Amino acid sequence: MPEYSPPRLLRSAHVQSVLAGLPTREFALLRRCAPALAGTVRETIDVGGGVRLYADITPPARPGRMVILLHGWEGSSGSQYMVSVAARLARAGFRVVRLNFRDHGDSHHLNREIFHSCRLDEVLGAVRVLATRWQGERICLGGFSLGGNFAMRIAAAAPDAGVELARVVAVCPVLDPRETMAALEAGPYLYQLYFLRKWRHSLVLKQRAFADVYDFGDLNRFTSLREMTDYFVRGYTDFPDLDTYLRGYAITGDRLARLEVPAEILLAEDDPVIPVTGATALARPRSLTLRRSRHGGHVSFLADYRLRSWLDDYVAERFA
Repeated sequence: MPEYSPPRLLRSAHVQSVLAGLPTREFALLRRCAPALAGTVRETIDVGGGVRLYADITPPARPGRMVILLHGWEGSSGSQYMVSVAARLARAGFRVVRLNFRDHGDSHHLNREIFHSCRLDEVLGAVRVLATRWQGERICLGGFSLGGNFAMRIAAAAPDAGVELARVVAVCPVLDPRETMAALEAGPYLYQLYFLRKWRHSLVLKQRAFADVYDFGDLNRFTSLREMTDYFVRGYTDFPDLDTYLRGYAITGDRLARLEVPAEILLAEDDPVIPVTGATALARPRSLTLRRSRHGGHVSFLADYRLRSWLDDYVAERFA
């Protein structure tokens, strides 16, 4: 597949990242993707240990191939990149499962404890349940941003967990969360504000669902992601401090050293959220392909002035 090369006016990472989330683009996207996703059904997946996750499942024209897609932090199965890629895969004949993490989408009421990025076992458990249900199908796993991080960790753990994956693709995955935090702090405050607002809204929904358990107080008192993450790590997880937590879901170092599943990581060198320099700290097993693009922003990769995504064909081709 040709390298990503956006039109001249779409080469700015900030332009890419902002335009990719426009409500007007979403309206057109949903309309275009509706026929391919018409048969989608929402199911509640019991992953064990009392944990339940939502999944939007689009059946294939002919069974045989399945792709499980994982969204980014504070995204959902309804995020624009998830819908767009899912429709492309459905048209290519795949069974497509868009899995929601705990407390994402409208699933805040399903589980009592709050989401954090080290909850790998439950996402791996969902993949195992889906693989067992459709045993015999060729299973691929795709993820975006934090979902790409989860996808790579699942790929590394899959053999020991008895899960057979055919291929994994991670787009702009979080590499070292400490570097991501630093990049957000050093970059335009717009990005921090975006995530702060989405996280506050999510926590309000969580508190509303479990009013007898949670009282987070005035969430507007937090003006930085570092401050807010540190508060919730110390108060609502078993991690002793922020640094230990952030290290807990990094995929750098030897995290991918035992990777056996054919996997590809796509990074954008102009990504304002994920510093591409973190790639130098990745283990490089033979099964891993690292692909770097000069442009793309954060999970954007807009292909033309109609704001269509280059990622649709890229992901479909990798899984084909």
